Formats: sequence, structure tokens, C-alpha cells
Amino acid sequence: MLTLLLTSAVFAAGDKPVLHLESEFVWYDNASWFGGFSGVELSPDGQSLTIVTDRGRIVQATLHREAGSITSAEITHSVAIRDEAGKILRKPFTDAEGLAIAPDGQHYVSFEGQHRIVTLDMENGVTTPFVTFPASDFGAENSGLEALAVGADGTIYAIAEQSKGDHFPLFAFKNGEQIIAAQIPRNGPFLPVGADFDANGRLYLLERTVTPIGFRTRIRRIDLDAPTPHSVTLIQTLPARYDNLEGISVWADASGRTHLTLVSDDNFMPFQNTQIIEFSVID
Repeated sequence: MLTLLLTSAVFAAGDKPVLHLESEFVWYDNASWFGGFSGVELSPDGQSLTIVTDRGRIVQATLHREAGSITSAEITHSVAIRDEAGKILRKPFTDAEGLAIAPDGQHYVSFEGQHRIVTLDMENGVTTPFVTFPASDFGAENSGLEALAVGADGTIYAIAEQSKGDHFPLFAFKNGEQIIAAQIPRNGPFLPVGADFDANGRLYLLERTVTPIGFRTRIRRIDLDAPTPHSVTLIQTLPARYDNLEGISVWADASGRTHLTLVSDDNFMPFQNTQIIEFSVID
């Protein structure tokens, strides 16, 4: 069963840019594995969605739209994530959090707990290690690599949910080398949970914080070409405006307008929802 909720609104971030809310869609499915979505990517035309769950599954779906707004989502492929030998992952190795698809079509997934990044075969779910991290690199089991993105040149970028200081290191991986590409200023209680780049190479960082009455969401757009990363806040919500938004995908339509597609992790809780929230960016 699919349910649609639509709202039209504009969120200002200073004089510009602004976000225009295009879709506020609640997604239901009866599959036992459905939920816990943490990382998302959309195809360039915005019609095909790829998503990972924090219980170790990768899913593809077709999005149907009317006047640009999402009206339904149809699952077209679903497979359990597997290790190199083809065995289905079991706890504690299943906590997939980030997803990025490179220009050559290669899928990358980041995991918490057993902190690592892998490449993934979309057809059969088999993974190959890309990079691993010792647990001591992160403050806790549940504070690993939440945000994963890929640059136009194929460089893989990752950001941990927690940091030990007043900045979040932006890790970059290419040709077997690992560097810290930038230090993103930490601002307030919000923590990184998703990231993606637009066509101009600007990083969109999805952040979240939890309050006693609900989740809060923030999106910052960061210019990494500046001598020090310059960020502008596109949206910062009040508690419970949206559910637990954890994944972000940035894509452009045929006219060149940038869109942000966000997905929520319902934690497999009956009082939470799987939401797909979509904005267009007006500069």
C-alpha cells in the first residue's frame, strides 16, 4: 500500500539559495525487510532509486511522479548484501549506512560497527573490501561512516557521524591513497548522516540531531574550493518536522535545476515512517 502526502513550501536560507519542497511521500511495503533506509542514490533522470538498509539489504525502485511530485514507488530489485564468498551478511556486519554510485556505475557502501567501505555488485549483493578502519578511529560503534559520496573524478568521500574536535574530517580515497580532503566546521548539535555532490562540485551535507520531541534536520551546502570550507545552511528544521532523515541524493533535471531527494530511517519502529522528501534548489 502506498500513501501520498504533498506540501508546497519554500524554505529560505538568507537571500539565496532557497529550497522548494516538491514531495513529502510516505512509503509503505509489506516486505519483512522493509525499513531502516540509510543511504540513497537517484538516477540522473530522477526516476530510479537505489537504497541501502541498516540490516544489510540493497534495493532498487522506480519512482512515479505527477507534476514533478512523487506519487508512488515500485520496488524492482532487492537483494541481501553478501560477503566476498557470497554468504549473506549477519550481525554485526550488516549496518550499512552510506551509498555512493561512481560515474562508471560502481556501487560503494559504508558500514558502521565493523567500520569499512566496500564495493558492491548490484545484481547479487556480493561485496569486495575497499577500505577498513579500526574501531579506535571512531568514538563508538554507532558513530562510524554515515555519509558517503563520490566526486566527478571517481574519488570516494566519507564523513563519520562523530568527531573528536570542532571539525568533521572529510576523508577522501583514490588510487589506494587516503587523505583528509577538508575539515568541515562542526556547528551546533547536528551530526552528519548523508552527503552528495552537485554538478558544480559543491558538497551537500545532511545532518541530524535528536530532541525529546523528535528529529531535527539540517542541510548545508559546502564549497570545498574555498581556502577554508565555506558553508551555507539551506534548511534547519524544528523538531518533528520530518522523520529520521538519513540519506541524501543530489541530481539535476533536464532543465538543469538541482533536486535533493532525502530518505528516512524508520528504525523498524511502528511510530516512525519511511519518508521520501524532495526539494528543488533555487539559486
